[in-house]
Amino acid sequence: MIDVIEDVRNEFKVKLTDKFEEEVISFLNTNGGNIYLGVNDKGDIVGINGNIDLLQRTIKDRIKDNIMPSTLGLYDVIVLEENSKKYIKIIIARGSDDPYYIKGMGMTPDSCFIRVGSSIQSMPYDMINNRVNKRTRTSLRNIVSPKQDLTFSQLKIYYEEKGFNINNNFLKQLDLYTDDGKYNYNAYLLADNNTISIRFGKYEGTNAVDLIENEDFGNCSIVKATKNILNKIEIENKIFTKIEYPERKEIRMYDFAAVREAVVNAIVHNLSEASDN
Repeated sequence: MIDVIEDVRNEFKVKLTDKFEEEVISFLNTNGGNIYLGVNDKGDIVGINGNIDLLQRTIKDRIKDNIMPSTLGLYDVIVLEENSKKYIKIIIARGSDDPYYIKGMGMTPDSCFIRVGSSIQSMPYDMINNRVNKRTRTSLRNIVSPKQDLTFSQLKIYYEEKGFNINNNFLKQLDLYTDDGKYNYNAYLLADNNTISIRFGKYEGTNAVDLIENEDFGNCSIVKATKNILNKIEIENKIFTKIEYPERKEIRMYDFAAVREAVVNAIVHNLSEASDN
């Protein structure tokens, strides 16, 4: 028997299962921990049958290939032995680029997990978005802008329209500089001119095959680009009239507030992905 219990930091598994990546992700997104293979729920070492070296490689490959962002340096896989029974301990650190998720599934509650007690739970959308926003601000802040001759008139107009007073410390307050005083990538995204393409596509039907409209709203401040896209989507939101007694009803094609949130989240998530690559 091993000298730990199954809790928020430790998970026991008799064998490798299809849920392995979910367990790893839950530790990466929480406070790290250990997964023991060849150990039953009571903590008894039952051992591992078969080629343990091959199992080690399989574990490493599944963590490396099936989880995003990169997990390099965040885990170790070691073989232990007690009473002639071999078992595996997978040590997982808390990741700094959370939320981690299953590759190919995107950052959704179906692929992002946290550790709660001795079990895992799906991360709700608000938690995912909060962590994405925090990670994006942190990572992009440290990347130097590819251009340093930036202007921010569009950004200033946006803040002035919102009632904010713009002063000489405006850009510094928005944390748009690296530690050595250069414009960072956040500044590049918010500048009047950049090379970030944000395209709006409109299709005939619902199968996303027949493209009937394709317009690029990018190459400007990400704030202005987002606003222009949302304006375009709002224009596309047709009103349908339904005649009912005693009055008629006007119904929009879709809930604009929900679409607005989806668009903003998509832009934020894509910026996050770009900073990982």
